[in-house]
Amino acid sequence: MHGVFTAEEMRRLDRRAITELGIPGATLMENAGRGAAERIRAFLDEGRIQRLGARVVVVCGKGGNGGDGFVVARWLKKSGARVEVLLAFPENEIRGDAAAKLKELKKGGVRPELVEDDGVAAERLGRADLIVDALLGTGSHGAPGGRVAWLIERVNASGRPVVALDVPSGISADGGEAPGPAIRAVLTLTFGGLKRGLVAGPGAALAGGVEVVPIGVPADEVLRGVTTFALEPQDVARHFPPRPRDAHKGTYGHLLVVAGSLGKTGAAALAATAALRSGVGLVTVATPSSQQPVVAGLVLEAMTEPLPETGARTLALKAREVVAELAAQRDAVALGPGIGLDEETAAAARALVQEIARPMALDADGLSALAGHLDVLGSAPAARCLTPHPGEMARMLAVSVPDVQRDRIETVRDFATRYRVHVVLKGAWSVIGDPEGRVFVNPTGNPGMASGGTGDVLTGTLGAFLARGLAPGAALQSAVYLHGLAGDVAAARFGEESLIAGDLIAALPEAFRRLGGGRG
Repeated sequence: MHGVFTAEEMRRLDRRAITELGIPGATLMENAGRGAAERIRAFLDEGRIQRLGARVVVVCGKGGNGGDGFVVARWLKKSGARVEVLLAFPENEIRGDAAAKLKELKKGGVRPELVEDDGVAAERLGRADLIVDALLGTGSHGAPGGRVAWLIERVNASGRPVVALDVPSGISADGGEAPGPAIRAVLTLTFGGLKRGLVAGPGAALAGGVEVVPIGVPADEVLRGVTTFALEPQDVARHFPPRPRDAHKGTYGHLLVVAGSLGKTGAAALAATAALRSGVGLVTVATPSSQQPVVAGLVLEAMTEPLPETGARTLALKAREVVAELAAQRDAVALGPGIGLDEETAAAARALVQEIARPMALDADGLSALAGHLDVLGSAPAARCLTPHPGEMARMLAVSVPDVQRDRIETVRDFATRYRVHVVLKGAWSVIGDPEGRVFVNPTGNPGMASGGTGDVLTGTLGAFLARGLAPGAALQSAVYLHGLAGDVAAARFGEESLIAGDLIAALPEAFRRLGGGRG
């Protein structure tokens, strides 16, 4: 599990490494640059660029990020690349460890050049096989100015692939809007741990792929005091050991799915089918009585139960007693997909949230029912796992979507701790929070998943893991990770443009297989 740091948290880690662990700053810089150079060599190979003789242009600022760039340039030259270094500042303005690394670079035969001519810079950048961005790091604030801003614009205009060191220059390491020009990278190699600006806000789109490069600080020291993390395969794989030979359907739990209404039976079917594909032993779908035959015909492997319904063919308030009896005989409940927005239905959903003594996955119309009534979460007798998208989170909190999106990590942390629930705010780098204040960001998934029904698939997967006996936090993290991984498998098969919810369900077996390689 990787830590996710603010700029200040990363500065504190660097200080601890130097003052408490006795690792000199120059050594941290060398470790960072050498590790990045190794990954860049692999990146060249992956792009079928001849590593020997590859033309690499490294653009460097005058701070620590520039120093990292000098180290990268020196190691790339040693490996046979044709390296050019462009400086945004005169050499006499470069100080400290960065100045020492510049001196080593020059001893290695690379002569950096101060950028002063637009035509020369554009020509150098335009003929590069790869550009390395080492202009601004986590310590930068505000909009880039002067030659740095000019270089960022020239790099972006070059059309060449860019690898950014630590963060793409111009974005905030803490997230938020880029205040000026910012590098568009295909890969960001970030040092020591992830930065918030790489997993939230505009920086997540500008960073491209993101990989963490160790800097020589022990892993337990890196994670000391950290409360925000990024999930890795092994964090999820450990919850799914090989099945014992004597397992039976009762071993893996019984999920009750309360879902569907007139015109929305597909939501119930998707949730139930996803639950079955997620390894639960049994699924029962409780749905309005007029819709039961439809759901039964859509999901042959699930059982169905009729519920009292309103005149609109949605869940009636008196269905709560039936659902309570059904839930008492099951291991977990998934509530919300397609139940409708009728006020009587919303009242029934709130009562079930407040009364059912089973772990519950709560989504879609079930979340809308909580708007203005979040107090019911505090008296719930068992764990509640909520899966809102930004619009649903905004409705529950009575704020705007931009308010939610402005700081997704802290929005989730505050919601989870205030209401004592487990919650995921869906979207790129989905954010998961628990009642203890820990937050986890999820790296899997893609834009093709932005289509109707994919949320119902997540609800079914989450409900299955709760019924299988996973702890609520583990169930939610695993469901979000595997849901996104299935989306990535499906996108590789069909492309992002054509992806539909059923493709995710069909891809779940392959997602589980891939996850098996991450067991540890």
